[in-house]
Amino acid sequence: MVKIYHDEDVKTSYLKDMTIAVIGYGNQGRAQALCLKDSGLNVVVGLRPGGSSWGRAEAEGLRVKSVGEASREADIIHMLIPDMVQAEVYRAEVEPNLKAGKALCFSHGFNIHYRLIIPPPNIDVIMVAPKAPGPRLREVYLEGFGVPALIAVHQNASGRARELALEMAKALGCTKAGVLETTFKDETESDLIGEQTVLVGGLMELIRKAFEVLVEEGYPPELAYFEACNEAKLIVDLIYQGGLTYMLSSVSETARYGGLSVGPKIIDEHVKENMRRAARAVKDGSFTKAWLEEYKAGRRNLHRMFEEVKAHQLEQVGRLIRKMSGLER
Repeated sequence: MVKIYHDEDVKTSYLKDMTIAVIGYGNQGRAQALCLKDSGLNVVVGLRPGGSSWGRAEAEGLRVKSVGEASREADIIHMLIPDMVQAEVYRAEVEPNLKAGKALCFSHGFNIHYRLIIPPPNIDVIMVAPKAPGPRLREVYLEGFGVPALIAVHQNASGRARELALEMAKALGCTKAGVLETTFKDETESDLIGEQTVLVGGLMELIRKAFEVLVEEGYPPELAYFEACNEAKLIVDLIYQGGLTYMLSSVSETARYGGLSVGPKIIDEHVKENMRRAARAVKDGSFTKAWLEEYKAGRRNLHRMFEEVKAHQLEQVGRLIRKMSGLER
């Protein structure tokens, strides 16, 4: 069984004498920096001078310096800028300020696992990955609880890397919920595979294809949107609250029979093999290679695919339904 850590399992207090540089002030950067600060830790935010986030971070009570200056001051450098710019920023402003005894921290293992960043051997390399978007992490922290998180150790030069990760997780409130230990490899690969096959890619395409089939079968687009998209949230909420059996127990027997008897014919072994193919591309690095090439070429294919989704009838009808529901104005 995976070890799950809670508040009582964090028995050290190394962080009270350390400075943590949070690099970036996006959704995760802002939430984590504020939670760490509110937990009594010494936090400095590393940002690009003149950037839009600088004033906001200062207004919210945080010390702000350039990425290089923050990295020079810090004992722990927590990289919370987007995956695709981490390596460039690391080489230019973080790496020159690393020295023995420091720690490099991440909330996603992408750059370490795929060796886009190769830290020197004399520092700790750890991960603290809250399993929630930044705004939700902050919201639950302010409620006095926390969201679950993962921790991992890639390098343990100091002999206390796991303890540092656990202390950071506790300062974010995550040990109140539970923290699981993993590896950079497993976190990175499972995260990418989950995004592609279910959370973003698979779920989006399932909704889009169901909408298209309903419209092609002659049903009004508005009705198709309710059945294929709008009600998906209600079902996912039930699964989130109590699992698959709770969801099945909460719907009608007609829905239960139809779902159990027809669902496996839709998401069948052919679909599962497609998922395996996607998993292999993540594990052998070919997805990362393709994404790096796409990013360096200006993300033309990404922009094109995104615009195609925006133009889809599902999105046009969805805006109308969301206005009716008071979700958009």
